[in-house]
Amino acid sequence: MSENVLLEDFDIVLDSELDVSKFADQNIFITGATGLIGSLLVKFLLYANEQQDLNITVYAMIRNQEKANKIFVDYLNDQHLKFVVAHLGEDDLKLDAHLDYIIHPAAVTQSKLMISDPVGTIKTAVNGTEEMLRFAVKHQVKAMVYVSSMEVYGQFNSEAKVTEEDLGFVDLTSARSCYPESKRMCELLCTAYGDEYGLNVKVARLAQTFGAGVLPTENRVFAQFARSVIQGKDIVLHTKGKSEGNYVYTADAIKALLFLLLNGETKQAYNVSNEDNHMSIRQMAEMVVREFGQGGEKVVVDIPRENIGYAPDTHMWLDNSKLCSLGWKPTKNMVQSYERLICWMKQEKL
Repeated sequence: MSENVLLEDFDIVLDSELDVSKFADQNIFITGATGLIGSLLVKFLLYANEQQDLNITVYAMIRNQEKANKIFVDYLNDQHLKFVVAHLGEDDLKLDAHLDYIIHPAAVTQSKLMISDPVGTIKTAVNGTEEMLRFAVKHQVKAMVYVSSMEVYGQFNSEAKVTEEDLGFVDLTSARSCYPESKRMCELLCTAYGDEYGLNVKVARLAQTFGAGVLPTENRVFAQFARSVIQGKDIVLHTKGKSEGNYVYTADAIKALLFLLLNGETKQAYNVSNEDNHMSIRQMAEMVVREFGQGGEKVVVDIPRENIGYAPDTHMWLDNSKLCSLGWKPTKNMVQSYERLICWMKQEKL
């Protein structure tokens, strides 16, 4: 593994089924640029410029300039990076430049916020996504990808793999449902804008995404597990760990979103997952201890009394055949994903 595992990942994507040369001389607008997905998209496109002289201009939508300066410290002098400061859903987005493509991953992703501010979570998702759809129509973009989530499927207890045509149960009496239900509404908005305005918009239903490139603020369960074994500590579960997870490696997800911009069918949704990366939370914790522990660590269950916002247990296995049929291929299994995540976290001292 190279000294910089993230740049090694970017090189692999550049040498993959994604024909990045098709983005040459294009202007690409990315929301949520200080989040995991958004930041990696920005960094990859700027790296592709360096390696292949593609002259891609990246418009990175941010809320906080100071935060953006820290995340993109290595790119602040890059003339191909343009920051756009705006607050999603508040109609303060102003940009006169010509745009060719939009990717919209910005959303509330912290479970604690979904519980403490469900109204804000819904407004950010629905109002923000409609704002971006209007923006895409106004700028007459060639294509837009809306980054949705596997949580739109709700709760499943099926042994069959879940395809894009399936929908499970979402409990509308639970405030935590603000996230999956608002994601469903955003997908419907995409369909409506495609029908009514002819917008070439596609939907990517991302599995949980992790690997090299996670940010210092990352505290989702995969990062907690990795930090525990790096520090030689037990992995502590705050649930029984029965919920089944579907995962995809960071570089594979970035490749999928750009691949869908070029190859996805209008108004269609695509699962972005690695079917081999499917296991319960408990199984994942045990795998991390087994493969990366320093000898004495174990998995401990400590369930808190208060509700801290975890999604309800679900049992589903995402089918990725629709996306794969277009030519996309995932590359990293769970062990490889964790190996590269841990390497990155040590490298960045996270």
